[in-house]
Formats: sequence, C-alpha cells, structure tokens
Amino acid sequence: MAWGVPPRPPSSKVQALYELCKRTFPSPSAAGASPSPPPADAVRSISSLMDTITPADVGLRDDNAEDDRGHGFFESNFLKGSARVARWAQPITYLHIYECDAFSIGIFCLPTSAVIPLHDHPGMTVLSKLLYGSMHVKSYDWIEPTVLASTQPARLAELHTDDVRTAPCPTSVLYPQSGGNMHCFTSVSSCAVLDVLAPPYSEDVGRICTYFHDYPFSSLSAAGQTKIAGNPDSYAWLEAINTPVNIYMRPGMYTGPKVQELQT
Repeated sequence: MAWGVPPRPPSSKVQALYELCKRTFPSPSAAGASPSPPPADAVRSISSLMDTITPADVGLRDDNAEDDRGHGFFESNFLKGSARVARWAQPITYLHIYECDAFSIGIFCLPTSAVIPLHDHPGMTVLSKLLYGSMHVKSYDWIEPTVLASTQPARLAELHTDDVRTAPCPTSVLYPQSGGNMHCFTSVSSCAVLDVLAPPYSEDVGRICTYFHDYPFSSLSAAGQTKIAGNPDSYAWLEAINTPVNIYMRPGMYTGPKVQELQT
C-alpha cells in the first residue's frame, strides 16, 4: 500500500464483521482458558454492525430456511454431537462463514417449529442477530452462589428471557455469567440467526456444549431450603442431560461473501 493512502473499506458487511471481530476478540492465551468479555463499547460496535446486516448481505432469501440445501464441509463442534432422526424431518442447517481460535461466525437456518434445545456457552460471549422470521427465545443465568436441588443433580437458574422475537429486531448479546447464557430457540416461522461466538466451542480445551432440562422451581426443593426473591416463575432448576437424540442438524453451503483473512 502506498504511503499516505488510506486502507480500503471492507468489501462487504460480512468482511466488516470479520475485521471488527478480529480487532475485538483476542485468542485464548492458554489451553482451556477463555478471555474476559470485551469492553461494552466494543460489543456495542459489533451489535450495531450486525443490526444492519440483512439476509441478502449473507446470500439468503427471506424464505431460504426451508430450501433443500446441499451438504457442505462438516466442521462445527456444536454440530458434532447432534444425531440424525427420521429422514423426512426438516433439518436445521448450519452455514459456516469463518472460525478461528478467537471467534466464529455462522448462521443457523431453522424450518418452522424446529428446536435448538436448552444449552450453554461456557466462558463465551455470543452475539445473535435474527435475520428473518420469528422465534421463541427462552434463556437463563445461573444463580450465584450455587444453589443445588436436594433430590436430584439440578442447579437453580433465573429466567432471563421468555418471549418471541420477530425480525427486524436488535442483536442480542449473552456473556459468560449474564445475558441468558443458557438458551433455547424454537422457530415460530422459518427463520435464520447470524451468530458470533467468542471464543467458539472447542472440545480440545474443554469448551463443550452442555444441554439441560429445565424444571419449574416449585417441582423440586432446594438443599437448605434457600429463599428466593420475587416470583417463583422467574426461576427454574436446570439439570444437565445427554445430547438430545432428536436434534437434526446438517451443514449447508454458505453462498454469501467470503471472508478475506487479514495478514498479521
């Protein structure tokens, strides 16, 4: 680049998102360690950019989710544990855009009535942008200090979100200990969600996706009969479970703008 010539602007919003994430999220410094969440202003910058991204910016149409996509390269730690169910079931499709040790970018396309079961994001900051359609989101955060049930291995969590979101809507953000770190998605209509995970799941360093079943607060008792503040309906017991056998996910072919990696 010639001296004094400003750098070229990103060639696409996907490229701009990658470059902003590259500047924001450091690589984990040690095996198993997750970096601290980025500063609030950095998260706002990424959220603001994601708010402007449309289906067309990532190679989708508003009705793309129920297309019969071709299979692509299957390399996502989130998907490795998913099991196939009846072949006539409509799959959830994952479109891989980019992944490194520090962050990943991808899109989940859900047909109507599909469910991504309740799961966590250990040590992760996650930004999610609903590109089109409607989905029900239910999410929880752990109660600290830890409160355990007295009758089975379940832990108390507080409800963070329980509502239906319809595009266009603001980008949502969850953090390691707040913002609804454990969440479940149920599509009301066909929909697609653009996700940034920082850092991504990694079995090698112990960032493994754990699934949960949630029980109403009143259905179990707490060890020590811990008191809660507010409405009992705002709390639930979460018990870790094996990967649900009825998750039907497959990789799809991402057809939007490609990421051009920055040279470091």
